[in-house]
Amino acid sequence: MSAIRLAVEQLGGVSRCARVCGVSPSAVCKWLRRERLPRTEYTGETCHALRMAAASGGTFTAAWLLANAGPATPLAADGGPSAVGDPPGAEDPVEQIDVHKAKPGKSMTR
Repeated sequence: MSAIRLAVEQLGGVSRCARVCGVSPSAVCKWLRRERLPRTEYTGETCHALRMAAASGGTFTAAWLLANAGPATPLAADGGPSAVGDPPGAEDPVEQIDVHKAKPGKSMTR
């Protein structure tokens, strides 16, 4: 199972993930089809991984999701995503930003 699919399922599905990220359900479906987060997540234009990790209740971290749901995610021997970066539930080394103060669709980078 892809990292993005696992993350979406941990959040409760496509609709809840879309609400958490401030995007449409069709945008989340596109991430699932491509098995990766959008390019804007890696250019600092969006912060979906951070929002998803915060809403997951510690099931996974933003760093883990970014490392495993990126455009060039390496595959493990079994064909699934490799365990790059932090394992789910590990302490997130990324600077903590209050996601509750962020507005949907806006970047939370400083």
